[in-house]
Amino acid sequence: MLLLWIGVAHAAGMPLNGAWQEVAPGDTPQSVMDAYRAGHLRSFDPSMLQRFPRNELGNWVVIAAQPPWNNEDRVLTVYPAPMGAISVFYGDQVRRLAMNDFSAHGHGHGRLAWRVPAGLPASTPILLRVEPTQTVSAPIRFHILPWDTYLQRDTQWLVFASTCFAVMLAMVMMALFFSLMLRDITYAWYAGYVVCYALIQGIQTGFVFHPLRWQWLVDSSTLVGAVAVALSVAFASLFMMRFCDLRRHAPLLQVPVVAMAVGMIQLVLMRCSGIPLLISMAQALLNPLLMIGALLLLVAGVIAALRGSRQAWFFLAGWTPLLLLTALTSAQVNGALPHADWLNDLSLAGGAFEAAVLSLGLADRALQLRQDRDVVQVLADHDSLTRLLNRRAWTERASAMLAGSQAPSLAVLFLDLDHFKQLNDRHGHNTGDRALVAVATTLSAELRPGDLFGRHGGEEFVAMLDGIDAQEAMQVATRLCRRVHRLEIPVRDEEQLLSVSIGVAMRQHGDTLESLIERADQAMYRAKLHGRNRVCLDEFTSRAARERGEKRLRVVETRREEV
Repeated sequence: MLLLWIGVAHAAGMPLNGAWQEVAPGDTPQSVMDAYRAGHLRSFDPSMLQRFPRNELGNWVVIAAQPPWNNEDRVLTVYPAPMGAISVFYGDQVRRLAMNDFSAHGHGHGRLAWRVPAGLPASTPILLRVEPTQTVSAPIRFHILPWDTYLQRDTQWLVFASTCFAVMLAMVMMALFFSLMLRDITYAWYAGYVVCYALIQGIQTGFVFHPLRWQWLVDSSTLVGAVAVALSVAFASLFMMRFCDLRRHAPLLQVPVVAMAVGMIQLVLMRCSGIPLLISMAQALLNPLLMIGALLLLVAGVIAALRGSRQAWFFLAGWTPLLLLTALTSAQVNGALPHADWLNDLSLAGGAFEAAVLSLGLADRALQLRQDRDVVQVLADHDSLTRLLNRRAWTERASAMLAGSQAPSLAVLFLDLDHFKQLNDRHGHNTGDRALVAVATTLSAELRPGDLFGRHGGEEFVAMLDGIDAQEAMQVATRLCRRVHRLEIPVRDEEQLLSVSIGVAMRQHGDTLESLIERADQAMYRAKLHGRNRVCLDEFTSRAARERGEKRLRVVETRREEV
């Protein structure tokens, strides 16, 4: 896009002289040309931007090519395309040039273009009349280019502008998609702002007329442009307030930013009211409010960025260049920077750049929100002391494991620390907390990565082991008992150490998670009744194991009798 813009911005043409005067009642093309030859018109350099005064009748302009003359096929261009019309006088004919003209003759893209008739010598001055407009007259410059050069420049500009608008449209579609998916209105405000800015640039450059041919804008382009300008500031204010989180990082500026958005919406309503007084008031207030709003958003962005808003830096990276371009363009309208005719195209590229930068900021915001959500989810699922799964999270994941397990056997271990209340009473709760952390860390290291281990409450822990039988589950539980005892955490004195009692329950047909935990809990109480620091298998599994053992014994005895 940058290479295309460089090609467009450095279009060369024939050396020209220019002269102009305001249109007066009774003027005729012949009288103006006579005055030009007599040297009564004011001269100017057509290759530099020239701002003609606003006049109810318009202004006469004479463009004369300087030697060496080239009579090959050539085109007169007027750039940037003015909002009003320009009439070309040659012989007894008049050709009206305007961006909102949809007649059959050729049009330039981003500029007015008139193909000089083949029979008109290059040395013949060309008389133009810049028609009056209702808006402020923007400065324009004139070029006479060979036909082939003009086609090349015109194509380059069309590709350049299409690329800029395509980038903005793509960013809008992405923002609307994320707004619907994430249900976040911030993306919608951003999409509204970019759409308004693209519409403004489309009207100012004439892109909506050629090549888009939006004929419905012909009679309302001034109104639509003014509404789009006001709404762009309103959307930008609402977007910036949420995107940069002013409520947190710049709370004092939140009310002025919202007031700016509301004020711009009121200007839109006044402009569309159809009441002459309200319309004139809206036109008078628009530009001052634009300047105040631009500075307000810039200051709010700087303060939010300095106070820690990461998204504010994205906002400043996209907003500041565009704000600078807007200031330079405004100064150019008042006669400054006559050589910088590329500012209009650069403003178009700046809009695409800002859309891309802010989209990156929105993507970063979405990523940060997701990370924050993940952190909150981790905090919600894990015990704050031991960092193990809490009861709710363990229950949810254990239910899923129980439902999805394809293994022939599954075990639940219910663990309860022995004499833990005495430890708290004798050494204090801080010592008890440190003991819980040490036990949780040790037991987690002993279990497999796929085993579910969590804190059930107080000094109780629970684990689900998938794919192991009763004998393996008892071995694991016994190892856990030994590991806790080896921590050598004294309860009352050095002789009585902290230990754990564990109940083991194996999944049976028709078991639910609640029934498994209940059987494991009952087995744990039996372990405590038998002296603590030991493992007990639930009675249902033990009875089933004894029955299987007795059945195997009877089969062996029967075979012995047969022998």
